[in-house]
Amino acid sequence: MKVLITGATGLIGKEIVKRCHEQNISVHYLTTSKEKIRTQDNYKGFYWDPEKNIIDSGCFKDVDAIINLAGAGLAKRWTKKYKKTIVESRVQSLQCMKSALSKIENHHIKHILSASAIGFYPDSLTKYYDESCTKKSPSFLGEVVSEWENAVDEFSTLGLLVSKVRIGLVLDATEGALPQMVKPIKLGLGSAFGSGEQWQSWIHVYDLSRIFVHIIQNELEGVYNGVAPNPITNNELTKAIAKTLQKPLILPNIPKFFMKLVLGEMHIVLYESQRVSSKKIEDSGFDFTYSNVHPALEAILI
Repeated sequence: MKVLITGATGLIGKEIVKRCHEQNISVHYLTTSKEKIRTQDNYKGFYWDPEKNIIDSGCFKDVDAIINLAGAGLAKRWTKKYKKTIVESRVQSLQCMKSALSKIENHHIKHILSASAIGFYPDSLTKYYDESCTKKSPSFLGEVVSEWENAVDEFSTLGLLVSKVRIGLVLDATEGALPQMVKPIKLGLGSAFGSGEQWQSWIHVYDLSRIFVHIIQNELEGVYNGVAPNPITNNELTKAIAKTLQKPLILPNIPKFFMKLVLGEMHIVLYESQRVSSKKIEDSGFDFTYSNVHPALEAILI
């Protein structure tokens, strides 16, 4: 089997490449940086520039499925200009691929699997969301996810199976949100955000990468939540990190207005609450390695 991956050199992409190679799946990948192009037996890079609609169509040769992770990062102040970049980087990359693929007659790609986000679901302390929920969040993140998913749905017009993974808070040792949460706690300055009652639907990066490969190997169609089975509150997550690091938590919770001053609109990432179900992916035969946050944190931080 051979897959084409966009965003293969990012946090999640690097892990998916490892899982693919463990399963003897060869990887083609697209990169906007010519310096990152490698040519190995099971790992071959191709150049693209979605903004200019440039893509090396050799990337599609002998490929069975596409895994799409392309998109500008969210961890940057959401100015009007950068919000446009967040949306366009996701939509343009998919449009660029679709346009190129539609011109190739003899490809045998039958499946596209795209990253998405649980930011689709409205902020709620009480609801428990599964994939059947169609009401999207009125926030900027809700808009981003909606446009992102609509763009990948367009591949069904080419006869491809379309799947999406709505990703929660990804726990990783060196990248993403966890290292930023760990820093102040290590210094004895850790505290939860707001009331701390907001739900955080998290997942260990190892399990997330396994979900992507599971969906591709089993040709699963539709939306799947990329979250572990046991969401926790922000208070519980902060305490779990402190306990794992054997550090005290002595400071009061950080008020919302303060982080709004520091981060602007991006502060909603810290304060919105989405309690999200993993039942659908489990019912498809997927077993989590890290179902609970304490073993997940110990695996990462110790």
